[in-house]
Amino acid sequence: MTAVRQDAWSPDDDLILAEVTLRHIREGSTQLAAFEEVGERIGRTSAACGFRWNSCVRKRYEDAIQIAKQQRQKRNYLKKQTVTAASAATSQVSSISVFETEERIFKGDTNSLDEGLSVDAVIRFLRTWKSTYQDLSRQIKLFEKEMKDKEEELFRLRNENERLNHEVNNAQTDYRTVNDDYKTLIQIMDRARRLTVLSGEEEAKPRFKMDANGNLERIE
Repeated sequence: MTAVRQDAWSPDDDLILAEVTLRHIREGSTQLAAFEEVGERIGRTSAACGFRWNSCVRKRYEDAIQIAKQQRQKRNYLKKQTVTAASAATSQVSSISVFETEERIFKGDTNSLDEGLSVDAVIRFLRTWKSTYQDLSRQIKLFEKEMKDKEEELFRLRNENERLNHEVNNAQTDYRTVNDDYKTLIQIMDRARRLTVLSGEEEAKPRFKMDANGNLERIE
């Protein structure tokens, strides 16, 4: 049994949580399934993964979540098209079969009815399905390329955002350092100014001394 971790979440843990959850959203799965998969990979409970996603990680991937939802919708649309095309092809084969059956009965060719019907119907069905399959394959390839381009753009923007955040943090640190140095310099200059004023006042005061007869005499 895998031990449940209680330590702090690392950036790698957050990245795994984001990538797996986005993949499940994109593929039409549930977030609960994503949290269970992440929990097994990093040794945490699914509840802990869900809490981490909703309280912290989700806020950093709002744009990626919207892209994943759009990709899920497009994937579902393509699947629906596939089912519709298959249904249409089956319906077409059924119509052809009915027509050929009626035609053969009308002509009285009942001996070769079963054999001719099944061969012709299968050939037409396969030709129709091949064309439909090729069209859907091209659409799926275009869709997968679009998904890959968007994922690469997302990771590029995320790396750029992290770089800019790092630069902003460095700039803020430099600003605080310069500001502290400036305040220290102002205090030193103010202290020096007060000392200069006090020294000038002491020099400006007259000085006296007492002579042998007890009289005060000013000292120049």
